[in-house]
Amino acid sequence: MTENGICPGQSGFFEKYSVLSACGRYLRRGAGTASGDSNWAVAVFCVSATRVGDSVAAAVPFLGAQALPMWIAGVAALIAALVAGFAAGRRAVRFAPAPLPSPAAPAPPAAPEPASPQPGEMQQMLSFVQAIAQLNLHRKPGPQLASLVKSILRVEAVAILDADLGEVYRQGEWFEELENVIQNVYLFETVHDDSQTGLMRRVLRMGNLPIGAMVLRGDPSPAAADAIATLLAITFDRYHAFANESRTERARQTEQLRTTVLDSLAHAYKTPLTAIRAASSGLTAMGNMTPAQSGLVALIEEQSNLLNHLTTRLLKTAQMEARELATHSERIALLPLMEDVVAGMQEPLGRVSVEIEVVPGDLSLVCDRSLLAAVLSQYLDNAGKYANEGTTVTVRAAEQPGEVVLSVHNHGPAIPPSDYERIFDRYFRSSIPANKAPGTGVGLSIAKRAAQIQGGYVWVASDCDEGTTFFVSLPAGGAPDSERSPGA
Repeated sequence: MTENGICPGQSGFFEKYSVLSACGRYLRRGAGTASGDSNWAVAVFCVSATRVGDSVAAAVPFLGAQALPMWIAGVAALIAALVAGFAAGRRAVRFAPAPLPSPAAPAPPAAPEPASPQPGEMQQMLSFVQAIAQLNLHRKPGPQLASLVKSILRVEAVAILDADLGEVYRQGEWFEELENVIQNVYLFETVHDDSQTGLMRRVLRMGNLPIGAMVLRGDPSPAAADAIATLLAITFDRYHAFANESRTERARQTEQLRTTVLDSLAHAYKTPLTAIRAASSGLTAMGNMTPAQSGLVALIEEQSNLLNHLTTRLLKTAQMEARELATHSERIALLPLMEDVVAGMQEPLGRVSVEIEVVPGDLSLVCDRSLLAAVLSQYLDNAGKYANEGTTVTVRAAEQPGEVVLSVHNHGPAIPPSDYERIFDRYFRSSIPANKAPGTGVGLSIAKRAAQIQGGYVWVASDCDEGTTFFVSLPAGGAPDSERSPGA
């Protein structure tokens, strides 16, 4: 998703529609002109159609298979309209009868012809279209585009602003205030041709959205400058869509590799940890140790238990991510479950007091007991780390229409709103010093996945005055069959 809430493919379709429509009008208007005109318009149409194809491909994962026929039908309708318009224009030129002369009636004034590229520009525009179609989108297109505009269209100088990257690309000699000028063109959407200075200003748009600006110094026709601006905008949009897709894929592969390595290590640690724990237990049972020796054995046992707990959490997370964890749903009374979880966490909750509230008192829920206990354990462990000493941690459960909401509230450092979503990501650690405590960054991701497996979801609310509350909502009647893992 982009920042305005529109997926990359969806944002481009209707914007490319306007470009294709413009090319269709040009084809109809120029049906009887030189072949160079038609070739130029056809070339622009082909590049635009290619971009629409990219939009369809990018949109399918976001819109789903049901939307694909709509996109294909839209593209087909555009192509059909363009071909029909072109054919109609040629028939009109070929078969329209010439009007009979009428000496008595004065000839009506000729309507002004729409501006079009000059005949000498047609081959240049065709070469430019072919060149940008072959650009390497693994590199920033700005420098390549500036060089192509100057060399192929033979302008004295060109400057192009990519607003998304905040960069200005220039070719030729320019004055010092160029960046201010081109920024003003973008910000105030200034389109102006100055015959005295030879400067032509254009805004790069995708639909109604300005994405950059262009300033030329030379003598291309206004229609050619408009066409160049349109092609630059399409190329920038295509590059940014490609770059976003590449970043997403790299992040996914990095996360997958990190998860695979850590899960493999967790499996490898299990055997030696079991041996260490058995040896420390044996030494303790043998007795006849000095106080120093007993302290060392106790330290070994404590740290090996901690490592065993961490590896178990990593393996459980891996099973959840791979959907290999079978769930066993049953009706659970929430009050006894919450009391059992709190009782098992006396050590991490030693600095605070705990209150349990269940409304109504006999509230029950169809769920997997171990997974729900895992969610509450992670929330309580988090509260024990961050709650101010001597404060009260409140564990609540309440029935809502169609769902049961459980929460853990504590008074401690506030979580910034920018971290509300990311805090449930695996290995995420807050950048705020007050929010850093010993941990692996795995616990809350386990809580999120445990809720999702049961058809639920998690969220957090935090405020300096009110404190921090972690929530989990689960369906009152249990997870739908589609949400359960295999083997449930």
